[in-house]
Amino acid sequence: MTGLPRPFERPLTTIDQPTPPEAASRPAAMRFILLTVLLDMVAIGLIIPVLPVLVGQFTTDKAAQAFWYGAVMVTFGVANFFASPILGALSDRFGRRPVLLMGFCGFAFSFFGTALATELWMLLAVRVVSGALQANVAVANAYVADITAPENRSKRYGQLGAMFGIGFIIGPVTGGLLGGIDVHLPFFVAGSLALLNLLYGYFVLPESLPVERRRAFSWRSANPVASLKHLAELKNVGGLVVVIALANLAQFILHTSWVLYTTFRFGWTSVENGWSLLAVGVASVFVQGFLLQRLLKRFGPAKLASYGLVSSTVAYLLWAFAFQGWMMYAVIAFNLLGFTVAAAIQGIVSNAADPRTQGQSMGAVASLGSLAAVVAPMIGAPLLGVVSHLPPGDWRVGAPFFFCAALMAVSTVLAFRHFRHQPRTGFDAAASAVH
Repeated sequence: MTGLPRPFERPLTTIDQPTPPEAASRPAAMRFILLTVLLDMVAIGLIIPVLPVLVGQFTTDKAAQAFWYGAVMVTFGVANFFASPILGALSDRFGRRPVLLMGFCGFAFSFFGTALATELWMLLAVRVVSGALQANVAVANAYVADITAPENRSKRYGQLGAMFGIGFIIGPVTGGLLGGIDVHLPFFVAGSLALLNLLYGYFVLPESLPVERRRAFSWRSANPVASLKHLAELKNVGGLVVVIALANLAQFILHTSWVLYTTFRFGWTSVENGWSLLAVGVASVFVQGFLLQRLLKRFGPAKLASYGLVSSTVAYLLWAFAFQGWMMYAVIAFNLLGFTVAAAIQGIVSNAADPRTQGQSMGAVASLGSLAAVVAPMIGAPLLGVVSHLPPGDWRVGAPFFFCAALMAVSTVLAFRHFRHQPRTGFDAAASAVH
């Protein structure tokens, strides 16, 4: 036994929920959803390098460009925050397949509409609609829960995470190359991928939620506040809602601060930043695609999530104190356990949810991510602005990462306290025994 408190060793209990068909008996369905997520993430990655440039075409100076780029990002996040639990609940009522197909339509509309926008207000309007329609990640997570036994869900969510990583490896590089030809081209390519996903899903993707496990839709329970309350009330979840929220906020502050931080600290250009983000994607794919199953077998979801939170807290501190560029890569390699947190906690939440409310529960988790995406730029950018006048070697330049480390430290303490007071569940034990 290593490091964690002994309450992890309490007697086993069982979870009172029916076991869905094992993914191994429906390998085609799992392959379909993995490819669906991969195509989605490639499409998103394609526009990352060029969206700021496109926004700049509608503005007159850099300050206005930065402001309206932030507005475009926040607009999408706000719309997605309110819509994710609604679309998740709709998938509980009508099935995953039609909601996923609607999401593909929203994706295609978003990319083509963005490429064709001729005014700034049109760009903002497109982002509102696309943010409201796009809940593919939440529904995909519910889909995986439908076809996977509880003890294997964290592993399957790790496979989804690996698809995220591959998508963000392929997408930004390709988007940068296409944007060098024409700034609108990546949006047309991304829209075409979304249409390909729509056709693929329409003709091939099977429905995962049986009619007998569907439930009536209720507006009262589908709003974000009610969905988050429902999530907090799930057995074995409770305080993990705060853990998820804080970890998401730290992650999004990292995303929004990374490029400016490395530019201030090391004088990196877009080339060096591109390579560093590639390293993050490769590490994510390696951990979630290859190591996660072995780590879950060794530790189980609860311990692995706790270890990963500790690792991430230390990693943020090390990034904040880094004084040479190679150290950023060293910390990425050191923080391999940090890439396991999302999949481990996602599995715990999914197993705690009733089979009839998987969509609502996954939608609530997605809403937390959307809310973090809205709040993060409001914190990370001002923190960098405060220290931007300091010399590169000044330790205070790492202010955003110190703040992230504080968030992760709090989430780590809360996670340890939560797991200490939870019995070790049957699916946790089973996950440790799965090969």
